[in-house]
Amino acid sequence: MHTRNHPLLSARRICRSFGQNQVLFDIDLELVPGEVHALLGENGAGKSTLVRILAGYLSPSEGEIRLEGELRRYRSSGDAEADGVVMIHQELALAEQLTVEENVFLGREIRRGPFLDHRAMRERCRAALAELETRVDPRTRIKDLSTSDQQMVEIAKAITRDVRVLIMDEPTAALTEHEVEVLFALIARLRERGVAILYISHKLREIERIADRVTVLRDGRLIDSAPMAGRSKEELARLMVGREISDMYPERTELASDAEVVLEARDIVVPGAVKQASFTLRRGEVLGFGGVVGAGRTALIEAVLGLRARSGGEVLRNGQPVALRHLRDAVRQRIAYLTEDRKGKGLVLNMGLRPNLTLLNLRAYCRPLIDRRREEQAFKEAVERFDIRLRTQAATAAELSGGNQQKLLLAKVMSIDPEIVVINEPTRGIDVGTKHQIYHFVRELTEAGRSVILVSSEMAELIGLSHRVAVMCAGVLTGVLEGEQINEQEIMQYASGIKGVGADEQRRA
Repeated sequence: MHTRNHPLLSARRICRSFGQNQVLFDIDLELVPGEVHALLGENGAGKSTLVRILAGYLSPSEGEIRLEGELRRYRSSGDAEADGVVMIHQELALAEQLTVEENVFLGREIRRGPFLDHRAMRERCRAALAELETRVDPRTRIKDLSTSDQQMVEIAKAITRDVRVLIMDEPTAALTEHEVEVLFALIARLRERGVAILYISHKLREIERIADRVTVLRDGRLIDSAPMAGRSKEELARLMVGREISDMYPERTELASDAEVVLEARDIVVPGAVKQASFTLRRGEVLGFGGVVGAGRTALIEAVLGLRARSGGEVLRNGQPVALRHLRDAVRQRIAYLTEDRKGKGLVLNMGLRPNLTLLNLRAYCRPLIDRRREEQAFKEAVERFDIRLRTQAATAAELSGGNQQKLLLAKVMSIDPEIVVINEPTRGIDVGTKHQIYHFVRELTEAGRSVILVSSEMAELIGLSHRVAVMCAGVLTGVLEGEQINEQEIMQYASGIKGVGADEQRRA
């Protein structure tokens, strides 16, 4: 009988190399039943490599893993899952063409004799989804779900297994505030059952709230491992990056009272998503867009840029109507868009770094064939300017950490020398050090007279960076806040429809 005072899963002197490149150096880790153990570090610190070893997706180059003191050599994730070691991935591992229930039981289907027992699988799937307070129908195909619902399905997959050790890699990155609360309640129940939980997150407020113990990695090395009690977010940030992180949000540049309007959207309508939304963007301004997931922020911005069909409204650039029907039309207007989906829409993951950088502005490097020397020089300058950290220049985009992928994507959109930069969820899944860099880059943009539209689910980002905040609720732009109005309470009241345009309709609903 295992007790809560001894480790359930332990790793000793774990090392891992990819070719000549060593990424983990003698890591020790212990996971105790009924304890939430947070694993922290910047992107590229080695967190994902370590947890993939624990969950059987990779083998260590050196070192050992023990379960209840017994040596384990996992040849696959299936071996680890047979021991109750289950991992919820940051990047969703779902088959889009299959239904929810088919994904939940993929590879471990319930059978009645020679036939699949669809009724049993559906009932168990429905029970797991109910525990997560999601109304997703088990018969729905994954491709028809929102990103947050897909994340909840990924969690449901895990809890339908006989889990003893649960590894969660950025589980809240795509969740709404309500879904985060539901997840934390589930974690509390799992702790009571004696499940050992390894929790990776860049959101230090979450770590403060739920972690019992914290381990910090930096550059593949163990920096610190100790109880969470009495530790501050600032101390954890310093351990992660190896230096003090002060002035996380740079001082805002003052906006001239007569700053010209560089972009205006009038009465934009997106069927089923946005109802007659209007806003203006001024030169040198950061205009934030707040609201819960599904409020219509991305739909509105993508409709303005020509990435999504709209059934009404018009867009003006420097006071003149423009027809934006495709991203290339926006590029011609010197508008750049940094998508929230850097892996699916922003970068070509199996392509090299240099062609990823120049793809958006390829004509600038063709004379008429691609000028490799010029392209190489542009890549070298981008690596230096955006501090893109590479193991090798021969790497593909998929081999970069999340933070370095985001920097590469930022360098890519800046290659067109835009006057307006639209950034959607700039720091999702990004470590604290890279966040600091991106926030200061936003300030540099406005200091240079460029304008920024910032779509973010991080309240602190909106408050810390924006001159004004446009808030949406259920497809309605309920208000545009500025000055002392930009605070958490005010934003939430507009985001929930308590205040602003359409407030009466929301209350009646």
